[in-house]
Amino acid sequence: MTFEPGTPPENAVDHTLATWLAEAAGRRLLEVRTEGLEGKALKDAGDAAAHELLMSLVAQYRPDDAVLSEEGKDDKARLSAERCWIIDPLDGTREFSEPPRDDWAVHVALWQGGTLVAGAVAQPALGETFNTGNPPVVPPSSSPVPRIAVSRSRPPAFVQALAEEMGAELVPMGSAGVKMMSVVRDVADAYVHAGGQFEWDSAAPVAVARAAGLFTSRVNGDELVYNQDDVYLPDLIVCRPELSEQILAFIAEHGTE
Repeated sequence: MTFEPGTPPENAVDHTLATWLAEAAGRRLLEVRTEGLEGKALKDAGDAAAHELLMSLVAQYRPDDAVLSEEGKDDKARLSAERCWIIDPLDGTREFSEPPRDDWAVHVALWQGGTLVAGAVAQPALGETFNTGNPPVVPPSSSPVPRIAVSRSRPPAFVQALAEEMGAELVPMGSAGVKMMSVVRDVADAYVHAGGQFEWDSAAPVAVARAAGLFTSRVNGDELVYNQDDVYLPDLIVCRPELSEQILAFIAEHGTE
């Protein structure tokens, strides 16, 4: 059976299209999960299916825009383009390959004129999509202590030390996008990462986090900048605004080693 993504709303603005694209790829990934594959075969099939679908749909609905995708060839023509879609077709491939885990995501962001202007993060197995067109409202923290989202397999030592300094607890989970959306969802209060990432890992989640009023920056406080020649963007902070000064001060004093 050939997957049919349907069509976006007529004359969809960029926020709406980003959401529709992320959700279409999410439905395709849920379909791939039912095809009887396991392990690496499931990971590879998910990466390929979501990438191919998103590339086809962007070419159809925004044919003049550049695209930077984790699974595609980096066409440097994007550097002189006015608009560039930054896509991670499947963020959290490991978690995707372990049904029924829901901590994996699809990232679709649009960069235009030097900044992120639209973004959507779909968590298909959770049935949720967070987007800049209808920015999420972050509720007051429901926890008596700060919570920091970390990798479920490799929590870095500096984040453990930061948690001790803040009296925080660590909350393990999967993909980078899921960790950033956990702050939006009041599952965590901060995500601090310095172990290496690329633009597609954070563009869409950062766009949504900013729209929701959260603090975002590099670990040294610099702005996160996208559609660069070198797409390696190794570190970031996404947190509730009231925690930013304490986190930045800790890192300035102790570093991330």
